Formats: sequence, structure tokens, C-alpha cells
Amino acid sequence: MPASPDLTSVTALARDVASAGARIGLPYVAASPDIGSSAALRGEDGRPLAETVFRWLDPDLKYWEDRTFALRSAFVHAARSCAEPFYFAEGRLASWRQNAALAAINAAEPFDRMGVESAIVAPAYLPGGVIGAVVWASPDRQPGLAATFMAEAADLHALALRLVATHAEPSVALASPAARLTPREIQCVKWAAAGKTDKDIGQIIRLSAPTVRFHLKNASRKLEASGRGQTIHRAAALGYIGR
Repeated sequence: MPASPDLTSVTALARDVASAGARIGLPYVAASPDIGSSAALRGEDGRPLAETVFRWLDPDLKYWEDRTFALRSAFVHAARSCAEPFYFAEGRLASWRQNAALAAINAAEPFDRMGVESAIVAPAYLPGGVIGAVVWASPDRQPGLAATFMAEAADLHALALRLVATHAEPSVALASPAARLTPREIQCVKWAAAGKTDKDIGQIIRLSAPTVRFHLKNASRKLEASGRGQTIHRAAALGYIGR
């Protein structure tokens, strides 16, 4: 039976998130424990925090009930490409350094800002490939938002990560320590992820095809994966494959 999140702690952290937003002039908060899922952050009373602790610019926009919201929101889309905090001001996304992913989004077609003129976004990347996010927003322009971001982003990021991780931990935590793959197993999985066949991999790393299959099967067993695709996915989620 999966463990349940500590909703009392989640609610307390959510209040800290809301207080931080009010303090820096970004009082409207949207938060998700997993942008790939429609599941809502819930508090100790079982209700979505978006209905109790947080509020959004448009009170009729129940984004936590809209399965397509994450596909339409430019802020959520940017969180898929940028693991560090970023902000939105003067119609553009930016961070504390030049960021190619944000620049590409800025250069694309104008996006629906959903009434937001100023925002700070903190993605929260968790084990297993889960991405959560917290958005602090305002319908008003804030000329000094870049300076606010530089002063506050690190603390906001830590707060967002604590909130999302506390809520999501039971569902993303591994039942046992992360599988330890051998260098050969990692090598074989990496080439498999690149689309190479067992024969191709054997020629590249100078092993027989049966030996390659042996290493891939061992990797699958350790990762508790079924099939090549799931093995690659789980190895990637654990950081074995890399770029």
C-alpha cells in the first residue's frame, strides 16, 4: 500500500509559499506536484490547495481541473526545458544567466500569458523524471522584478522544491535504493537508447550480440523494467544515460 503524503506539512509549506508571494508583490500562486499529471496539490483537509491556500488571477480558471492547461501554459512549457528558476517581465522569460531554452520560447509565436504581467517560476525536478512547479504571479507590471528575482529566486526555488517533494515523495520514492548498474550495463543501455541493435552495440564495444543481450537483461532486472523501452526510460530517469 503506497504511503500518503504528510498533508499537514504540505499545508504549512503552502502557506509559506503564499506568504512569500504576498511579500514580493506576486500574490497569485499556481502550483503542481507533477506537470505531466492532472493531480492537484492537496492540503490537510483533502481539498486542492488552489481552492484554500492559493488564489489565481482568474477565480473562474480552475487550472487544476483542466487536463489541457499544462499544454497551453507557456510557463509550464518553459519548466519542461529549464530546471532553474526563471521570471517573466516585459513580455519575456529570463533567468540569472543567458538561457537558450527560454530564448527559444521568447522567439516563438506570442504565447497566452493568461493575464500574467509579472511572474517568478520555480520548477521542481524530482527522482523518476517527475517535474513539479510553482508560479508566483501578478497582473501588474513590476519594473524591478529582475532585481527581486536575483534576490529571492534561490529561496523561492528551495521552498517550491520542499512543497512539491513533500507532497509527491510517497509516489516517486523508490521502494529500494536506486539500482546500481555496471559500466558494461550502462554502456549497452546508452547505445540501446541511441537506437542501436544488439548486433550494432556488439560491434561498437567489441562484444558478441548474446553478451550485449546478457547485459541488457541484467540492467532490466535491476531496474525492475519490462522490455527495452522501459529499461531505457528508467535508466534515463535515474541519470544513467545522460545527454
